[in-house]
Amino acid sequence: MNETKLDGQSKDIISDNISKLKEIFPEVITENKIDFEKLQSILGKDIDDSREKYSFTWPGKTQAIKESQKQSTGTLRPCKEESKNWDTTQNLYIEGDNLEVLKLLQKGYYNKIKMMYIDPPYNTGREFIYPDNYKDNLENYLKISGQVKSLDNSTHTHTQLYKDFN
Repeated sequence: MNETKLDGQSKDIISDNISKLKEIFPEVITENKIDFEKLQSILGKDIDDSREKYSFTWPGKTQAIKESQKQSTGTLRPCKEESKNWDTTQNLYIEGDNLEVLKLLQKGYYNKIKMMYIDPPYNTGREFIYPDNYKDNLENYLKISGQVKSLDNSTHTHTQLYKDFN
């Protein structure tokens, strides 16, 4: 059995990425820092320096990336009493802040997790912020999706769509 000694911190993503860059491109390191101009010249034509491009972004994205890169010092603690079939199952139920839990799992369970289901934070069973029931009948779905015309041959607008679901 292989034992792994953990230092109590989540994976240091930034240091790992810098180490990889040092390994692949040692010539871009100057005074233990990355020289991006050298890196760009090495990569040559594969650099995209245009300002305009399509991207998936939102307000706060930069801060979210910074948060994801911070090391976490939390601990995962099993709760056998609340678990089902603790001795026979290989499943774990983890309750906590999604980002913190993912950072903690990354170090000890890297390449060992087959599937993970993350329940959105607004679906906690306590206070619902968003509507959580989207049941609709097939006839209404076909009308909304434009697969059939309504009796007056009109198409549904966004406002009508909203009314159909409420």
